[in-house]
Amino acid sequence: MAGNKQFENGDWVQGRSREGELIHGFIETLSRNEDLVKVNVVESDNEKAIGKAIWIPSKWTEKLSDLEISNESDVLALIDLALISKDETWFMELSGKLESIKIHPKLITEKSDFISGGNRIAKLDLNK
Repeated sequence: MAGNKQFENGDWVQGRSREGELIHGFIETLSRNEDLVKVNVVESDNEKAIGKAIWIPSKWTEKLSDLEISNESDVLALIDLALISKDETWFMELSGKLESIKIHPKLITEKSDFISGGNRIAKLDLNK
C-alpha cells in the first residue's frame, strides 16, 4: 500500500508507467492521499518518456535507497541535474558537498564504503 512507502518530493523511484514502460526518476509531486505520484522520468525503455513528468499509481513504483556520492565527478553530474530541474535547494546542498570534497579530498577518496558488504562484488578500492 502506498501509505507505508512514505514517499516524499525528490525521492528517487523506479517502476512502470501506465503503458508498461520501465521508468526511473524522481518524484515531483504527490497526490493528497499518495495514491498517485508525478515522476520526472530520467531513464526509460521508451526514449520519448525521458525528460517528461508523468502521473502513475504509487503502488507501481518502488522507492530507491539513497546512495552516498563521494567523488567530485559524480557530484558535478548531480549539480548539472539540479540545474536542469531548477532545484535550488538540491543545488545548494550539492555545492556544499562539492566544497567539502575539495577541502578534504583525501578523507573522501581513500576508500569508498558506498557498496554494502552483502554485495557479491564486495567492497571496491576505487584508488586502484
